[in-house]
Amino acid sequence: MIIQPKTRGFICTTAHPEGCASQVQRQIDYVTSQPAIEGPRNVLVVGASTGYGLASRIVSSFAAGANTVGVYFDKAAEGARTASAGWYNSAAFEEAAAKAGRKSYSIVGDAFSDEIKAKTIDLIRTELGQIDLVIYSVASPRRTHPKTGEVFSSVIKPLGGTYTNKTVNFHNGEVTTATIEPATEDELRQTIAVMGGEDWQMWIDELGRAGALAEGATTVAYSYIGPEITHAVYREGTIGAAKNDLEATAHRLNAQLGTNGGRAFVSVNKALVTQSSSAIPVVPLYISALYKVMKEQGIHEGCIEQMYRLFAERLYGQSETLVDEKGLIRVDDWEMRPEIQAEVAKLWAELTTENVYELSDLEGYRREFFQLFGFQTDGINYEADTNPDVAIPNLR
Repeated sequence: MIIQPKTRGFICTTAHPEGCASQVQRQIDYVTSQPAIEGPRNVLVVGASTGYGLASRIVSSFAAGANTVGVYFDKAAEGARTASAGWYNSAAFEEAAAKAGRKSYSIVGDAFSDEIKAKTIDLIRTELGQIDLVIYSVASPRRTHPKTGEVFSSVIKPLGGTYTNKTVNFHNGEVTTATIEPATEDELRQTIAVMGGEDWQMWIDELGRAGALAEGATTVAYSYIGPEITHAVYREGTIGAAKNDLEATAHRLNAQLGTNGGRAFVSVNKALVTQSSSAIPVVPLYISALYKVMKEQGIHEGCIEQMYRLFAERLYGQSETLVDEKGLIRVDDWEMRPEIQAEVAKLWAELTTENVYELSDLEGYRREFFQLFGFQTDGINYEADTNPDVAIPNLR
């Protein structure tokens, strides 16, 4: 079939297998061009098929030479429907890992469920014995609690007051004003249940009880803080409250794992184009302005560059992991440089529909959005007949 992008708002409902494979190979090529990392040997990535989770798996395998288990919730192709981008990404990763002589296994299903946790632990104990690094990179709009059965849905809303600021339709470049009403107490509770630290804690507890965590194991979850421009809707909103819960969980896990020489961190990463960030009002316009400034300064990074720096310079490159006063790893440090933020704020004040392509990198944002799904990738013939049915080699 001829596979072309079909969009609905911030979602692309199709994905291109060859384009996704090319994007994965680009990340692998970057990692293999860098110095090797003396790091983990067996790695579990929960939320492994896109974005920072996928990049973490690539760095683990191709920079550190680790065996990996990836857990993710993606769908295979069916009839006229393509597989999800994460499915194609994972298939490409598994194939490349096998060629490189790395063990890699995929488990597809609901990472929040007891069933998938148990299945993953059985696989680890059978094939790898123990895990010495657990990456928690789950991004989901809803969660079914494995004990109570309650279904939680997250919202992206401010707390305490109405929020109004600029936003952009990245498909057509129209800059408008977005107004978001504050969250209710129940919406806040549900967002924390989905995006907070409870499930991360459950994963570590279950792995520990099963003897699947190696002595001295490390676990890392991912977060974002961002600039003052986005604080009301992000860091000081419902998502920020969930991230506060995630950070509190890291402190508990650090004490828990520390009794056996282990450690737990939250890594605060740079703002990047992801399907999740595309859904947050204001953020696509901010990222477009940020990209322009950071590219002009020669310090722009994508997911793979961020994750390589996290592993090489923070987690495994020094005798002691560098953290800020709150105990957070900050690989958003280049984004948050005062001179970078000052220039972004200057552009922000001037941005309109008429000048958005001049004052921001909206074109680059849009291109990266479609590349998430395997489109607008150099070297791919999108007019060619393509088979959407791609198998994942080590799917369990």
